[in-house]
Amino acid sequence: MTTSLTLATAPVVQRWRPRPGAIVGALMLGTVLLLTALVPLLPGYDPMGQDLRAVLLPPFTDPAHPLGTDALGRDLLSRLALASAVTLGMTVLIVIMNAVLGSLVGILAGYYGGRLEALITLVSNVTLAMPVVLLLIAICAVLQPSAGLTILVLGCTWWVGYARVTRNIAAALRRQDFVVSPLTQGADSVWVLTRHIVPNVWPHTLIIAATDVATIVLITSSLEYLGLGVQPPVPSWGSMIFDGQRHLASDPCVALLPGLMLLLAVGGVQFLSQQFTAETRGGLLRKGGMR
Repeated sequence: MTTSLTLATAPVVQRWRPRPGAIVGALMLGTVLLLTALVPLLPGYDPMGQDLRAVLLPPFTDPAHPLGTDALGRDLLSRLALASAVTLGMTVLIVIMNAVLGSLVGILAGYYGGRLEALITLVSNVTLAMPVVLLLIAICAVLQPSAGLTILVLGCTWWVGYARVTRNIAAALRRQDFVVSPLTQGADSVWVLTRHIVPNVWPHTLIIAATDVATIVLITSSLEYLGLGVQPPVPSWGSMIFDGQRHLASDPCVALLPGLMLLLAVGGVQFLSQQFTAETRGGLLRKGGMR
């Protein structure tokens, strides 16, 4: 009987050969993560404190505010660190929710087939046809906009890509000998799913998740720019760009600094996801695909 394929973590790490793009991506994303982690440890960290005597200070002019201040005299360095934590935290939660929900739905549809697959396919097509931004605007017209609402809406509407990929894989695997044989010998479906289907599906789920992170960052930042995400006074990249655009002529750094953080995060994730995707797919091919 042929055994199922699992992509072990150790072989992937051993095969890892950093490319120039991956190194650049690690530096870009590492800058954002270091800022997010280290700035809150500094003694002057205060993202909410206002000082109307120090309004719109340019960067590197005041030791107390290394990156300057905004229109309310709030420290930009502190607010950038908190905004990075907020936006990246929301992104991670949304990606995890979509990956888990989409993979679960896709595996069930592909493995069991029949009416369940037809129902899930119908739901996924309807979900895919709904414009996320318009849906969120409609919900915000009834409910108050918040970070939790954004996470819930995006976490329940962006799973279709995961479901379609995992459904195809599960449908192909259910006819394989290593899946059929345990069933004929009395194994239940839960055992087969956890031992043979899921280990073959999760590497592909990780590939989609790695490429989805940058997209979700851009979507959440766009919604924050429109005022549909995190609400003031809590900062986010999108809301900081929106507030700073009013002062582009007098102090462009108020808008450019969060834009730079967004660029570093998205670019870094894109470079790293390309490396991860190439290595993971290469590992699957060297292992002979799904058997």
